[in-house]
Amino acid sequence: MDKELFVHEEVAAALADETPVVALESTVISHGLPHPHNLETARGMEAAIRAGGAIPATIAVFNGKLVVGTSAGELAFLAESKDVAKVSRADLASVVASGRVGATTVATTALIAARAGIRVFATGGIGGVHRGVEETLDISADLTELARTPVAVVCAGAKAILDLPRTLEMLETLGVPVVGYGTNELPAFYSRESGLRLQSRVDSAEEAARLMITQWGLGLSAGIVFANPPPVGSALGRHELEGLIAKALASAAAEKIQGKRVTPYLLEALSKGSGGRTLTANIALLLNNARVAAEIAVAYGEMGVR
Repeated sequence: MDKELFVHEEVAAALADETPVVALESTVISHGLPHPHNLETARGMEAAIRAGGAIPATIAVFNGKLVVGTSAGELAFLAESKDVAKVSRADLASVVASGRVGATTVATTALIAARAGIRVFATGGIGGVHRGVEETLDISADLTELARTPVAVVCAGAKAILDLPRTLEMLETLGVPVVGYGTNELPAFYSRESGLRLQSRVDSAEEAARLMITQWGLGLSAGIVFANPPPVGSALGRHELEGLIAKALASAAAEKIQGKRVTPYLLEALSKGSGGRTLTANIALLLNNARVAAEIAVAYGEMGVR
């Protein structure tokens, strides 16, 4: 038995019965979206997964346990509390040992999902190589975790404020396939275009599931990134987004925003600069990724694997 792992009864039953399960990260709830949008979106993502024929499993840390499948009350706490730790791999032991409540990033969601036997999870965008990496050496642990953890991540690419060309290059170096889902181009989170061409593409959940089976059947232990463009109706144009990011970066530099303050500052600046359209796009792509992840999990299960 895994004494650090607590799997919600519904999720445990689904895993035992080989019913498709889709993991969800919790950092987007606690640190990514403002209240009440965060709770509404979390519930919406779980509903989209159920509608697609799979069971949702939102992952977080509660009372020294790695929780796979949060309750309604735990989900509300994550959305409303101001004292939830943001937990990446380096923080996990400390948060578990202290008994604090923690919201899992892509890295820790992948780690815990794989530990529970879940192969597919949905998020908004993965972390990556930060701009100015030459000085900061700031590279998300999401990338190295995906290099060693066999899960499939459905996302709208990497977060647009990152250095996308370097992020894509780093993923290739680490042996993580980045596969366009119905696209030949890496999405730029809020935008469907980045100008970065992808080497691989699938056009259906069945093709995605087949690729997963082949990847891990070959003994390749890395995860897979399925880059799913944001919905057409909510996505921003590439050049408009690049202009908004340039202004936000200039503002952050002028105000000497540094370290962990940079990302939330930039996201807020983008929301203000776009008149709230980046928030609308973020919510839309999260719901869309949950829907696609459920389709892939179902297809994967129908091929004789969970």
